Amino acid sequence: MIKLRNIEKSYRNGAGETFVLRRIDADIRDGEFVTIMGPSGAGKSTLLAILGMLDADWRGEYHLYEHAVHRLKPRHRIELNKEYIGFVFQQYHLLDDLTVYENLEIPLSYRNVKRKERQAIVADTLDRFQIVGKKDLYPNQLSGGQQQLVAVARAVIAEPRVILADEPTGSLHSSQGRMIMDLLKQLNDEGTTIIQVTHNEEYAQIGDRIIELQDGWIVEE
Repeated sequence: MIKLRNIEKSYRNGAGETFVLRRIDADIRDGEFVTIMGPSGAGKSTLLAILGMLDADWRGEYHLYEHAVHRLKPRHRIELNKEYIGFVFQQYHLLDDLTVYENLEIPLSYRNVKRKERQAIVADTLDRFQIVGKKDLYPNQLSGGQQQLVAVARAVIAEPRVILADEPTGSLHSSQGRMIMDLLKQLNDEGTTIIQVTHNEEYAQIGDRIIELQDGWIVEE
């Protein structure tokens, strides 16, 4: 599904060049649950941003299925992102001035899904995630766990092939974190590829394997 070869990212500074990622080679199979771990500053979130095509300033080769991402123009990367990728962030990234229902509707509108079909999909998703009673509330009226639940629902509503989760439980207490991880595992069991960044050793064991980064290098897999 994903093939990375010699991925590097660096910044120019007065003394020369500071590397964030160095010679990253990795393969991720369709349907895997992969965890990326490492200390702060290791390059974990940077790698996730590259995988999600949120960062275009890097060198190397990135293949997603039959697509050579490193050769695509920005607008084509955006289209690919919409088609294949769902994101779950630590800080939820819900739009504060939209209701839960409206937040869930956004990814479908990006794909030009017709209004009646959007309504049906959102209704099914609200029911699946047991948040029907929250549909008219705004994010600031929800607890942290509820906001992250909505964020996961939003990430999967358009049925992406891969979910990228950047510290999805980092702002939650333990019971909420377990709920989110159980949900990600369920989605993986149903066929969705999951790539998560976490510091939590227990949650890392839920996946199929761990890729460990240190100072921008893969040091263990």
